[in-house]
Amino acid sequence: MPDHPLLRKLAALSPLSDEDRRLLAQVAAHPVAIPGRTDLIREGDTPRGVFLVLDGMACRYKILPDGARQVLAFLVPGDFSDLDVALLGAMDHAIGTLSSCRVAHIPARTVADLFDNHPAIARALRLAALVEAATVRQWLANIGRRPCERRLAHILCELLVRLRSVGLVSDAGFDLPLTQVDLADATGMTSVHVNRSLRSLRRRGLIEIRGRRVVIPDLVALKAAAGFDPGYLRHAAADPRPDPGPCLRSAPPGDIVFRKAALPEAGA
Repeated sequence: MPDHPLLRKLAALSPLSDEDRRLLAQVAAHPVAIPGRTDLIREGDTPRGVFLVLDGMACRYKILPDGARQVLAFLVPGDFSDLDVALLGAMDHAIGTLSSCRVAHIPARTVADLFDNHPAIARALRLAALVEAATVRQWLANIGRRPCERRLAHILCELLVRLRSVGLVSDAGFDLPLTQVDLADATGMTSVHVNRSLRSLRRRGLIEIRGRRVVIPDLVALKAAAGFDPGYLRHAAADPRPDPGPCLRSAPPGDIVFRKAALPEAGA
């Protein structure tokens, strides 16, 4: 199934055999249609397996005591909700669809089998988890340090790279079934600021919005405006080169630099 989003995503991270691909296709073989704005699981619920998004867009989110929503992550086709969620007694966040979706529910025992008995799949899934963790760090930097327009540009660049990896980008554009409120809740902005930032990006010729579709005519220019480096979305195998040892890198005046600690060798 060469066009299967899960296979595209994992194969881009680590090699998979034909048998691995057949197994993953079977795991995702029976998706169900879920309407938009529907909770798949709510905070406090007992998790009983994981969800795999095969079509549409979903999100992780939390509702704060004052009723405000913080979107913690966008889930695009090929994304799992939380692979290790079976270790939790209760969900500490919710998973909900943002658009109409096709979603496969995968029992915890099936996930455990993939990790325990299929090393190539397990490696790809662990690399995918590292990409998710790196994405969380970028979102923290987005909310904490980037100005509003740059936050929005960064999210759009990220979505372009993620959707392209699963074959959902064409003619430099992608479908974006999100409201301005969704973008605001993901970036820590108000919907008014999102509207202004979108208009500014359009005036500068960095994006075009055609209904629910976003087109990026000059990705290099948008990446420059966002300060976007896609490296965190493309984790590869660990570099086998030897560690050069403790060092203090030179830096421009005013930069904070940390010295690398000298750690004992294993078994020392």
